[in-house]
Amino acid sequence: MTSTAVDADALARCADEPIAVPGAVQPHGVLLAVREPGLDVVVASANAAALFGRPVRGATLDELLDAAEAERLRAGLADELAEVNPLRVTVGGEDVDLVLHRADGLLLTEWEPVRGAAQAGPEWHRRLPTVLQRLSAATTLGQLGEVLARDVRAVTGFDRVMVYRFDRAWNGEVIAEDRRADLEPFLGLWFPASDIPAQARALYATNWMRLIPDARYERVPLEPPVAPGSGRPLDLSGAMLRSVSPVHLEYLANMGVAASMSISLIDRGVLWGLIACHHYAGPNRPSYTDRVAAEFLGRTASLLLPTLGDAGEQAGVVEVAQRQAELAAAIGRTPRTPAAALTGGEVTALDLLPADGAAVRLGGRLHLLGTTPPADRVLPLVTALRAAGVTATDSVGRVVPGAADLAGTASGVLLAEVAGGRDDFVAWFRPETLREVTWGGNPYTSKTAQTDAGPRLSPRRSFAAWSETVRETSRPWLAHEVAAAGRLAALLTEAAVNRASEDNRLAGALQRTLLLDRLPEVPGVDLAARYLPSQEDVVGGDWYDLVPLPGGRISIVLGDVAGHGLAAAAITAQLRHALRAHLLRAPGPGAALDGLNEVIGALLPGELATAVVAELDPATGEVVIASAGHLPVLHATAGAAAFLHEGRGPALGLLDVAGYRETRLRLAGDDRLLLFSDGLVERGPGGLDAGLAALRGAVAAGPVPPKALLDAVLATLDPPGTDDITLLAVART
Repeated sequence: MTSTAVDADALARCADEPIAVPGAVQPHGVLLAVREPGLDVVVASANAAALFGRPVRGATLDELLDAAEAERLRAGLADELAEVNPLRVTVGGEDVDLVLHRADGLLLTEWEPVRGAAQAGPEWHRRLPTVLQRLSAATTLGQLGEVLARDVRAVTGFDRVMVYRFDRAWNGEVIAEDRRADLEPFLGLWFPASDIPAQARALYATNWMRLIPDARYERVPLEPPVAPGSGRPLDLSGAMLRSVSPVHLEYLANMGVAASMSISLIDRGVLWGLIACHHYAGPNRPSYTDRVAAEFLGRTASLLLPTLGDAGEQAGVVEVAQRQAELAAAIGRTPRTPAAALTGGEVTALDLLPADGAAVRLGGRLHLLGTTPPADRVLPLVTALRAAGVTATDSVGRVVPGAADLAGTASGVLLAEVAGGRDDFVAWFRPETLREVTWGGNPYTSKTAQTDAGPRLSPRRSFAAWSETVRETSRPWLAHEVAAAGRLAALLTEAAVNRASEDNRLAGALQRTLLLDRLPEVPGVDLAARYLPSQEDVVGGDWYDLVPLPGGRISIVLGDVAGHGLAAAAITAQLRHALRAHLLRAPGPGAALDGLNEVIGALLPGELATAVVAELDPATGEVVIASAGHLPVLHATAGAAAFLHEGRGPALGLLDVAGYRETRLRLAGDDRLLLFSDGLVERGPGGLDAGLAALRGAVAAGPVPPKALLDAVLATLDPPGTDDITLLAVART
């Protein structure tokens, strides 16, 4: 196995270490797990007999306590246990603090002798109101940390007390310290995230206090090791006597620490940092009362963290809010061109946040502001961040290794996605900020030790200050900056939704003007039409028309413009009116399509449409057909139907066409013509070929009257409705 593989295995073992269920306690107290309501002991630490002077498993707490104390205990069990702790009881003539909590369906009782515990004395506790005043008077995190370090050290007697703050990667910085004068200072040093593994941090977030009075202790096992009835070791995550990881004890030994205590600092439910206490002169066990006082200071400071943390950002919060209001006003003034509002105004998207560059992608078009990665790298970078589920990072190379070379412009990326399904977004970029970090010892010198269970991490042995230059990391994104980016994206999403709704409303109104309310009555001709809009909330490009021509002839038109929505409907209107004009002047449908193709090439470059025109002489039944890329007209005779592929040319707007060809036929007897759009035949099972075959069969077997024929076709093909559908049927009477 390679060294890298061994290290990875050791890290995995460290991450999986069952620190909440160690199966043992520290020796400065006794743990008994009892079953309620009889209070019979089912699990006991191996040192219990030494405290009680007798075996305890199978006994009840009523037998281990005198009657008055047992009655006090039972009375306390009906209340909130935190309000009861500690119960001062006497065991073997000695005072013992009894602390209670419940876990795994059992009552866990921890018995800690008072004798041997250091006492701060009543004088310190009388000064507690003054200490609280000092905490509440702090106006910066540094001041708060200084008060915490000084007064926690005063009540607990540790040689060194540090206030330790986590960064986003869970590395910790010592921001305040109070220490014995002869000790080397740790203030300003950083300690890597690996010093406090994730499962330990999870315990700190729920259990505010951890005490190790003697870091050289011998663990005391629980008997039995598996709790009766559960089939698993007892959960000690809430126990003050819980035995700690051997790796942590080795870590303390390497630091020369003989005793330690930690108090959590939690900001709005999230572990913010620790009050870390170290003792070097020997074991140190503050009394339970003094430890509770220290924990109370930590809890009080935790309540002040949001105010002090936000105070340092307040100026930035106000500035960002002002710029956000200006951008919102600009978007409101030009709701149809939000990209212009974000990139061309006095205040741009780049001005919203402290950043060196920004990218705005709206409607599929990318706009770059300031110093950014190359345009061809921006969308792949954003796509990779989306795939990783990351919207804010100060080290993009750790999230997207292939983007590490962008650190000079985009080590930090903040991404705000704009809903709409077109990969729209706004992103901000920050370059790397070189900074000098001084660690408490080289964090890269941890070793891997072999044990019977396999490799495990062995902590570094030196904690002398060790400095390095950190690269490929930008200034981190603050919470209010991330929130402002999200609010701008939400505003753009709302504007896009409103714009799409308005477009659809206008497009629907426009398209309705392109559809005939009712077909005109033409002597000798039976006509029927159906238009079925898409079930999706978009407007399609289908249209149909009947144009009376000189001499009694009529042109029957069916067309389809590429695209959906307001733009497609507007193009449809222009093509419909242009084709009408050409049909009135041209000698035939082919020449009319020639003219329409010229219009698109000259006035609507890039637009694409199909159309078919059937010019009918009602008196003779003669039909002239020309098609520009449209599906073939279906000609039905008695008992048969065939598609007319002759006279078809390329779609409109696609090529310069020499001339659209025409094909001729005569409608006689029960002949019918069917003109239709692709929505009728393309979306069903089997695709276009199957749809055309089904249509031919339905028309050949269908009724003669056009209205009845269209009903029969729609019933037989049952198109899914995901596209708009248009049908025109023609017969002679």
